[in-house]
Amino acid sequence: MESTTLIVVGMVIATSLAFDFTNGFHDTANAMATSIATGALKPKTAVAAAGILNLVGAFLSTEVAKTISGGIINESQVTIAPEFIFAGLVAAIIWNLITWLFGLPSSSSHALLGGLVGAVIIGAGVQGVNFGAVVAKVLGPALISPVIAGGAAFCATRIIYRVVRRLGESRIERGFRHGQTVTALFVALSHGTNDAQKTMGIITLTLIASGVQASGTGPQLWVIASCGLAIALGTYAGGWRVIRTLGKGLTDISTPQGFAAECSSATTILVSSHLGFALSTTQVCSGSILGAGLGKGSPISWKTAGRMLTAWLITFPAAGLVGALACALARTGFAGTIGTGGLAIAFALAILARARRNPVHAGNVNQIDIPPAPETPAIPPKAA
Repeated sequence: MESTTLIVVGMVIATSLAFDFTNGFHDTANAMATSIATGALKPKTAVAAAGILNLVGAFLSTEVAKTISGGIINESQVTIAPEFIFAGLVAAIIWNLITWLFGLPSSSSHALLGGLVGAVIIGAGVQGVNFGAVVAKVLGPALISPVIAGGAAFCATRIIYRVVRRLGESRIERGFRHGQTVTALFVALSHGTNDAQKTMGIITLTLIASGVQASGTGPQLWVIASCGLAIALGTYAGGWRVIRTLGKGLTDISTPQGFAAECSSATTILVSSHLGFALSTTQVCSGSILGAGLGKGSPISWKTAGRMLTAWLITFPAAGLVGALACALARTGFAGTIGTGGLAIAFALAILARARRNPVHAGNVNQIDIPPAPETPAIPPKAA
């Protein structure tokens, strides 16, 4: 392997782990938003537990990783240079940071796959993408999974409140708070099982494309361990902006609703992981929360739901466009690849600087910013 190719492969691996870190703090909300919102878990305890279980979940299955490394991209039919994969990862990280800045629970999975598809189309042509697998393993589950999870949460919420309708409110809250602790950890475990695998697949695809690893083989142990650790550290960092949106911005939920939503989310994610579907845990968990809110008849912020839906719809094509532009620069040569990385770092630093103006952290994550009421002009006293 040439020295420049070796450097690019190293850049791909490093960028893959950086994406996993952003995936972790972006998607912490999927597992812990409802538990933090209802008070079942303290914010810092929640993200620490989620990080540990994300790491454990990364070792439970590799089916999704095989879908990414050997299903989405036709590496056996065209030459997939590491530069193309690097460009796709850069696009995914940029999109993750943009949506995190605005507190939008968009799909890290679709950002990754959209960026990769856009880069490969520019670098290797449309024949480099298995569009059948994209529809069957990515876009199809994206449409179906939130509906399934939301419907399950709706039914579970209705059943729960029918069963406990004669119990006191304080007793219900106390009992389901303990149950929600378990279900939140279950969601964190399932998130690690599905999301950590996507980056494992990217690194494996890079090693196969570079001739380091045989085609058709799965991720190596060091790949599994490093990806699991990266997403766990990102989760521990806490994506407080997205946690606020999912926990308080969509609907105000109680512990029985949180319990129902988390059970529905975890079950949907684990089944999909077993089948090799690279679904969006963000969409699944958002659908569950919405279903739980409707199940009790809680007020829904349809404005927030509309913003989330818009982010879902544009994530794949927007990341694909950024991936295509990044690949167009990266494929000009080694200098172009370095330039792509430099631009990505500068963009990331600009977003982080912008986020510091309005920080969201463990101390204010459950506070929703309410604009002040307009001042009423003083009425002068009547003349005597």
